[in-house]
Amino acid sequence: MLLAGSASVALCKEIGAYLGIELGESERLVFPNENIFIQLKESVRGQDVYIVQTMSSPLHDNFMELLIMVDAVKRDSAGRINVVIPYMAYTRSDKKDQPRVPITARLVANMIETAGADRYITIDLHTGQIQGFFNIPGDALTAFHLMSDYVRDQNINNLAVVSADLGFAKKARNWAEKLGTPLAVVEKRRLFNTGQSEALTLIGDVAGKNVLIVDDEVLTGGTIANVVETLKREGAQDVYLAFTHAVIAPQGVERLRGLDIKEIITTNTVPLPPERTLPNMTILSVAPLLGEVTLRAHEGRSVGELFNE
Repeated sequence: MLLAGSASVALCKEIGAYLGIELGESERLVFPNENIFIQLKESVRGQDVYIVQTMSSPLHDNFMELLIMVDAVKRDSAGRINVVIPYMAYTRSDKKDQPRVPITARLVANMIETAGADRYITIDLHTGQIQGFFNIPGDALTAFHLMSDYVRDQNINNLAVVSADLGFAKKARNWAEKLGTPLAVVEKRRLFNTGQSEALTLIGDVAGKNVLIVDDEVLTGGTIANVVETLKREGAQDVYLAFTHAVIAPQGVERLRGLDIKEIITTNTVPLPPERTLPNMTILSVAPLLGEVTLRAHEGRSVGELFNE
């Protein structure tokens, strides 16, 4: 049984088409007091249920809706409850890096478990240790293969991969190894009082090269703007940008629009309305990946085989 949250209806339909099944029916109402009400329109008793809901804007409405859907399915005696969360929010809050701050990623994991989920599926968590915040089994997937295959097929000449910061350098090295290119890293410092970042130093050589900036998500575009400026100053030619989660704020759209970027490559883990979709943007669908993993999880087959693991 496949159920769609209101934030992922289009993606869920794509997954259903891949699996060759119709979506289960449910109804969502929001009362004048902003309370969310969910009613299943068909029985899920004994079913292996997959609820697809990403944590996009409005974040807290969509997250609360996910928890309520899990509770509704649980109380209708589902056999197993799987939450498919293409983009999981709060994953940057994964440790105490300042005094008296929460670890919100752990709280989110606890809430999903408490609601009644038996398993989770997600894509490109900000850091791998977040998997350890869950006490239920799950599949932490990556869109790396999807996006890197696309870039490889473009046959971009004289290409170098650039990590937008030191924290993403290890994953950026995977990009460079797969594409057979050199790697460069931009060192930056994030200013906690403003949330903004400042690019400081380029480690590596990009002079005369086309460059591919890689990251996991983009919000305001401030980091990317600093990186592009640094790369251009160091003699880079055409600039490409690839990231999984397009959690782009309105000011981020305008900032990306004004940058000298030839192509922006992202996925549909977060739905992008037309007003936030740029002409130079290529949006790759994660539906086949999620559909195949859903099928393998349902049938008890290895997911690692998909990635030769």
